Amino acid sequence: MFTGIVEAMGEVVAVETQPDGARLHLRVPREFSDLAPGQSLAVNGVCLTVVALEDGVALFDLAAETLRRTTLGRLHPGAGVNLERPLSAAGRFGGHFVQGHVDGVGTVTRVTPEGDGVWMEVNLPPGLARYVAEKGSVALDGVSLTVAAVQDSRCAVALIPHTLAVTTLGRRDPGDPVNVEVDILAKYLARLLEGERGTAGDINEGEEKR
Repeated sequence: MFTGIVEAMGEVVAVETQPDGARLHLRVPREFSDLAPGQSLAVNGVCLTVVALEDGVALFDLAAETLRRTTLGRLHPGAGVNLERPLSAAGRFGGHFVQGHVDGVGTVTRVTPEGDGVWMEVNLPPGLARYVAEKGSVALDGVSLTVAAVQDSRCAVALIPHTLAVTTLGRRDPGDPVNVEVDILAKYLARLLEGERGTAGDINEGEEKR
């Protein structure tokens, strides 16, 4: 479990194509030197498992599903990525519940300066807008953000100078892809409501037959 509070940025060293996916080589900062094989790390909002650590470079295996559902397969050497270690039992919960299970890839459609910050609009992947609410939460490239507005399949977020400086969102331009993870609580609520409607329909159908 993560919170969407990015700790640092890493740098892509290489992305090796493999028959069943890819292997990501990522240079991590010194404060991540305690990483060990088997541990988890959120990379641009994607929960990955460390398979090896060699001279400050962490290696991760990317499954075909990860490549289909996220932007990680589009990374290139030198690209920056957002990093967050899992929430510890004694840690502070500063963002929102982020699983690192990306729902799809959105597209930045607008980046407008507002004072020292930026107003950013993102076109959401099909079917996800229903889980995004104004003043609710959304994770973009692993960054926990408050939704400023929602219209049709687009949402907007207001990025403060700190977020622009310490995450990759400060480097995003219109047309750039971003990983999107909607609020898990919204997904569970929608699922429960679907179940309630399904149950009610079955009961009514049975009553009519009787």
